[in-house]
Amino acid sequence: MSKVTVTDLKTKKEAGERITMLTAYDYPMAKAIDEAGIDIILVGDSLGMVVLGYDDTLAVTIGDMIHHTKAVNRGVKDALVVTDMPFMSYKTGDISQTVKNAGRIIKESGAQAVKVEGGSEVVAEIEAVVKAGIPVMGHLGLTPQSINQFGGFKVQGKESEAAQKLITDAKALEEAGIFALVLECIPAVLTKEVTEAVEVPTIGIGAGKESDGQVLVTQDLLGIFANFTPKFVRKYADLNDEIKTALKDYKKDVETGEFPSQKESF
Repeated sequence: MSKVTVTDLKTKKEAGERITMLTAYDYPMAKAIDEAGIDIILVGDSLGMVVLGYDDTLAVTIGDMIHHTKAVNRGVKDALVVTDMPFMSYKTGDISQTVKNAGRIIKESGAQAVKVEGGSEVVAEIEAVVKAGIPVMGHLGLTPQSINQFGGFKVQGKESEAAQKLITDAKALEEAGIFALVLECIPAVLTKEVTEAVEVPTIGIGAGKESDGQVLVTQDLLGIFANFTPKFVRKYADLNDEIKTALKDYKKDVETGEFPSQKESF
Protein backbone atom coordinates (compact mmCIF):
# COMPACT_ATOMS: atom_id res chain seq x y z
CA MET A 1 0.00 0.00 0.00
CA SER A 2 1.36 3.44 -0.96
CA LYS A 3 0.79 6.70 0.91
CA VAL A 4 -2.85 7.75 0.74
CA THR A 5 -3.45 11.23 -0.68
CA VAL A 6 -6.49 13.50 -0.81
CA THR A 7 -6.90 12.76 -4.53
CA ASP A 8 -6.96 9.02 -3.81
CA LEU A 9 -10.10 9.53 -1.74
CA LYS A 10 -12.01 11.14 -4.61
CA THR A 11 -10.85 8.32 -6.87
CA LYS A 12 -12.27 5.81 -4.40
CA LYS A 13 -15.62 7.61 -4.38
CA GLU A 14 -15.76 7.63 -8.17
CA ALA A 15 -14.96 3.91 -8.20
CA GLY A 16 -17.58 3.14 -5.55
CA GLU A 17 -14.95 1.98 -3.06
CA ARG A 18 -15.63 2.60 0.63
CA ILE A 19 -13.27 4.83 2.62
CA THR A 20 -12.13 3.86 6.13
CA MET A 21 -11.14 6.33 8.84
CA LEU A 22 -10.31 5.88 12.54
CA THR A 23 -9.00 8.13 15.29
CA ALA A 24 -5.58 7.86 16.93
CA TYR A 25 -3.86 9.99 19.52
CA ASP A 26 -0.56 8.16 20.10
CA TYR A 27 2.22 6.20 18.40
CA PRO A 28 1.27 2.56 19.17
CA MET A 29 -2.39 2.92 18.18
CA ALA A 30 -1.50 4.87 15.03
CA LYS A 31 0.99 2.17 14.04
CA ALA A 32 -1.60 -0.58 14.51
CA ILE A 33 -4.25 1.32 12.54
CA ASP A 34 -1.82 2.06 9.73
CA GLU A 35 -0.71 -1.57 9.53
CA ALA A 36 -4.38 -2.60 9.32
CA GLY A 37 -4.63 -0.63 6.07
CA ILE A 38 -7.05 2.09 7.23
CA ASP A 39 -7.17 4.96 4.70
CA ILE A 40 -7.29 7.96 7.05
CA ILE A 41 -6.17 8.52 10.62
CA LEU A 42 -7.93 11.42 12.30
CA VAL A 43 -6.22 13.02 15.26
CA GLY A 44 -9.48 14.37 16.59
CA ASP A 45 -10.02 16.92 19.31
CA SER A 46 -12.04 14.08 20.80
CA LEU A 47 -8.70 13.38 22.49
CA GLY A 48 -9.91 15.88 25.09
CA MET A 49 -12.58 13.41 26.24
CA VAL A 50 -10.94 10.11 25.34
CA VAL A 51 -7.36 10.77 26.47
CA LEU A 52 -7.30 13.89 28.65
CA GLY A 53 -10.50 13.28 30.61
CA TYR A 54 -12.37 16.50 29.78
CA ASP A 55 -16.17 16.60 29.62
CA ASP A 56 -16.08 17.93 26.05
CA THR A 57 -13.64 19.03 23.34
CA LEU A 58 -13.64 22.74 24.09
CA ALA A 59 -10.56 22.81 26.34
CA VAL A 60 -8.26 21.22 23.75
CA THR A 61 -5.51 23.54 22.50
CA ILE A 62 -3.43 23.84 19.35
CA GLY A 63 -0.48 22.64 21.43
CA ASP A 64 -2.42 19.50 22.41
CA MET A 65 -3.25 18.76 18.78
CA ILE A 66 0.34 19.23 17.64
CA HIS A 67 1.76 17.11 20.47
CA HIS A 68 -0.54 14.14 19.78
CA THR A 69 -0.30 14.42 15.98
CA LYS A 70 3.49 14.28 16.13
CA ALA A 71 3.23 11.04 18.07
CA VAL A 72 0.72 9.64 15.56
CA ASN A 73 2.89 10.58 12.60
CA ARG A 74 5.82 8.61 13.97
CA GLY A 75 3.74 5.44 13.65
CA VAL A 76 2.26 6.05 10.21
CA LYS A 77 3.64 5.11 6.81
CA ASP A 78 0.63 4.90 4.50
CA ALA A 79 -2.51 6.45 6.00
CA LEU A 80 -3.47 10.06 5.38
CA VAL A 81 -3.13 11.94 8.69
CA VAL A 82 -5.77 14.62 9.34
CA THR A 83 -5.78 16.83 12.43
CA ASP A 84 -8.66 18.76 13.95
CA MET A 85 -8.34 22.49 14.33
CA PRO A 86 -9.46 22.94 17.94
CA PHE A 87 -12.07 25.30 19.34
CA MET A 88 -11.25 29.00 18.87
CA SER A 89 -8.33 28.34 16.51
CA TYR A 90 -10.74 29.52 13.77
CA LYS A 91 -14.20 31.16 13.65
CA THR A 92 -12.73 34.15 15.47
CA GLY A 93 -13.27 36.71 12.72
CA ASP A 94 -9.54 36.83 11.94
CA ILE A 95 -9.00 34.85 8.74
CA SER A 96 -5.26 35.56 8.64
CA GLN A 97 -4.92 34.06 12.13
CA THR A 98 -6.87 30.99 11.02
CA VAL A 99 -4.39 30.47 8.18
CA LYS A 100 -1.47 30.92 10.58
CA ASN A 101 -2.96 28.42 13.01
CA ALA A 102 -3.58 25.86 10.25
CA GLY A 103 -0.06 26.42 8.93
CA ARG A 104 1.43 25.95 12.39
CA ILE A 105 -0.43 22.68 12.86
CA ILE A 106 0.78 21.32 9.52
CA LYS A 107 4.39 22.51 9.93
CA GLU A 108 4.87 21.41 13.53
CA SER A 109 2.80 18.22 13.60
CA GLY A 110 3.47 16.75 10.17
CA ALA A 111 -0.22 16.23 9.41
CA GLN A 112 -1.24 16.26 5.76
CA ALA A 113 -4.55 18.05 6.29
CA VAL A 114 -6.75 19.79 8.86
CA LYS A 115 -10.43 19.37 9.70
CA VAL A 116 -12.80 22.21 10.59
CA GLU A 117 -16.38 22.17 11.80
CA GLY A 118 -19.18 24.31 10.43
CA GLY A 119 -21.05 25.36 7.31
CA SER A 120 -21.41 28.64 5.45
CA GLU A 121 -19.96 30.57 8.38
CA VAL A 122 -16.50 29.02 7.80
CA VAL A 123 -16.42 29.20 4.00
CA ALA A 124 -14.14 32.25 3.87
CA GLU A 125 -11.69 30.65 6.29
CA ILE A 126 -11.64 27.36 4.37
CA GLU A 127 -11.01 29.22 1.11
CA ALA A 128 -8.08 31.07 2.67
CA VAL A 129 -6.55 27.93 4.19
CA VAL A 130 -6.90 25.98 0.93
CA LYS A 131 -5.42 28.93 -0.98
CA ALA A 132 -2.42 28.67 1.36
CA GLY A 133 -1.89 25.10 0.13
CA ILE A 134 -3.39 23.25 3.09
CA PRO A 135 -6.00 20.55 2.39
CA VAL A 136 -9.18 20.92 4.47
CA MET A 137 -11.74 18.32 5.52
CA GLY A 138 -15.19 19.66 6.41
CA HIS A 139 -17.53 18.53 9.18
CA LEU A 140 -21.32 19.01 9.34
CA GLY A 141 -24.19 17.73 11.47
CA LEU A 142 -23.40 17.27 15.14
CA THR A 143 -20.26 19.39 15.43
CA PRO A 144 -18.92 18.85 18.99
CA GLN A 145 -17.31 22.28 19.25
CA SER A 146 -20.83 23.76 19.06
CA ILE A 147 -22.21 21.45 21.74
CA ASN A 148 -23.37 24.33 23.94
CA GLN A 149 -25.43 25.75 21.07
CA PHE A 150 -27.01 22.38 20.35
CA GLY A 151 -27.92 21.80 24.00
CA GLY A 152 -26.16 18.44 24.10
CA PHE A 153 -25.20 15.56 21.82
CA LYS A 154 -28.32 15.35 19.66
CA VAL A 155 -29.13 14.14 16.15
CA GLN A 156 -29.10 17.05 13.69
CA GLY A 157 -31.01 17.70 10.46
CA LYS A 158 -34.24 15.93 11.40
CA GLU A 159 -36.48 18.85 10.41
CA SER A 160 -36.86 19.73 6.73
CA GLU A 161 -35.47 23.25 7.11
CA ALA A 162 -32.40 22.02 9.00
CA ALA A 163 -31.88 19.25 6.44
CA GLN A 164 -32.00 21.70 3.53
CA LYS A 165 -29.53 23.99 5.28
CA LEU A 166 -27.14 21.10 5.75
CA ILE A 167 -27.29 20.25 2.05
CA THR A 168 -26.73 23.91 1.15
CA ASP A 169 -23.79 24.07 3.57
CA ALA A 170 -22.29 20.91 2.09
CA LYS A 171 -22.35 22.43 -1.38
CA ALA A 172 -20.84 25.66 -0.06
CA LEU A 173 -18.01 23.77 1.64
CA GLU A 174 -17.31 21.86 -1.55
CA GLU A 175 -17.19 25.12 -3.50
CA ALA A 176 -14.78 26.49 -0.87
CA GLY A 177 -12.38 23.65 -1.62
CA ILE A 178 -12.76 20.86 0.95
CA PHE A 179 -11.47 17.44 -0.15
CA ALA A 180 -13.85 15.39 2.04
CA LEU A 181 -16.77 15.91 4.41
CA VAL A 182 -17.57 14.28 7.75
CA LEU A 183 -21.30 13.90 8.44
CA GLU A 184 -22.03 13.27 12.12
CA CYS A 185 -25.29 12.16 13.75
CA ILE A 186 -27.73 12.96 10.96
CA PRO A 187 -30.56 10.80 9.53
CA ALA A 188 -29.43 8.19 7.00
CA VAL A 189 -31.77 9.57 4.34
CA LEU A 190 -30.11 12.98 4.65
CA THR A 191 -26.68 11.40 4.39
CA LYS A 192 -27.74 9.88 1.08
CA GLU A 193 -28.96 13.24 -0.22
CA VAL A 194 -25.75 15.03 0.76
CA THR A 195 -23.54 12.27 -0.66
CA GLU A 196 -25.34 12.48 -3.99
CA ALA A 197 -25.29 16.30 -3.97
CA VAL A 198 -21.50 16.69 -3.69
CA GLU A 199 -18.58 15.23 -5.60
CA VAL A 200 -16.23 15.13 -2.62
CA PRO A 201 -16.28 11.96 -0.48
CA THR A 202 -18.54 11.92 2.57
CA ILE A 203 -17.51 10.06 5.71
CA GLY A 204 -20.22 9.21 8.20
CA ILE A 205 -20.31 8.70 11.94
CA GLY A 206 -23.75 7.93 13.27
CA ALA A 207 -25.09 8.84 9.83
CA GLY A 208 -26.12 5.51 8.32
CA LYS A 209 -24.45 3.54 5.54
CA GLU A 210 -25.11 5.84 2.56
CA SER A 211 -21.92 7.89 2.95
CA ASP A 212 -18.77 7.12 0.97
CA GLY A 213 -16.95 5.99 4.10
CA GLN A 214 -17.15 5.56 7.85
CA VAL A 215 -15.24 6.83 10.89
CA LEU A 216 -15.32 5.79 14.54
CA VAL A 217 -13.37 6.68 17.64
CA THR A 218 -10.98 3.74 17.93
CA GLN A 219 -11.35 3.48 21.71
CA ASP A 220 -15.11 3.05 21.21
CA LEU A 221 -14.63 0.40 18.54
CA LEU A 222 -12.23 -1.56 20.78
CA GLY A 223 -14.32 -1.15 23.93
CA ILE A 224 -11.55 0.73 25.74
CA PHE A 225 -13.37 3.98 26.44
CA ALA A 226 -16.11 2.54 28.62
CA ASN A 227 -17.62 5.72 30.09
CA PHE A 228 -20.27 5.92 27.36
CA THR A 229 -20.97 4.02 24.15
CA PRO A 230 -23.01 5.90 21.51
CA LYS A 231 -25.80 4.04 19.71
CA PHE A 232 -23.93 4.18 16.40
CA VAL A 233 -20.83 2.39 17.69
CA ARG A 234 -20.23 -1.26 16.89
CA LYS A 235 -17.82 -2.78 19.40
CA TYR A 236 -15.36 -5.15 17.71
CA ALA A 237 -13.72 -5.98 21.05
CA ASP A 238 -14.26 -5.36 24.77
CA LEU A 239 -10.74 -4.52 25.82
CA ASN A 240 -11.72 -2.52 28.89
CA ASP A 241 -12.67 -5.71 30.75
CA GLU A 242 -9.65 -7.58 29.40
CA ILE A 243 -7.29 -4.80 30.49
CA LYS A 244 -8.79 -4.71 33.99
CA THR A 245 -8.47 -8.48 34.30
CA ALA A 246 -4.82 -8.36 33.22
CA LEU A 247 -4.04 -5.55 35.67
CA LYS A 248 -5.69 -7.40 38.55
CA ASP A 249 -3.79 -10.59 37.64
CA TYR A 250 -0.52 -8.63 37.67
CA LYS A 251 -1.36 -7.16 41.09
CA LYS A 252 -2.14 -10.60 42.50
CA ASP A 253 1.03 -12.17 41.07
CA VAL A 254 3.25 -9.44 42.50
CA GLU A 255 1.59 -9.59 45.91
CA THR A 256 1.84 -13.40 46.10
CA GLY A 257 5.39 -13.52 44.78
CA GLU A 258 4.40 -15.33 41.58
CA PHE A 259 5.92 -12.56 39.46
CA PRO A 260 8.67 -12.44 38.42
CA SER A 261 9.48 -16.13 38.06
CA GLN A 262 12.92 -17.63 37.48
CA LYS A 263 12.15 -17.64 33.74
CA GLU A 264 11.56 -13.89 33.85
CA SER A 265 14.74 -13.17 35.78
CA PHE A 266 18.40 -12.86 34.70
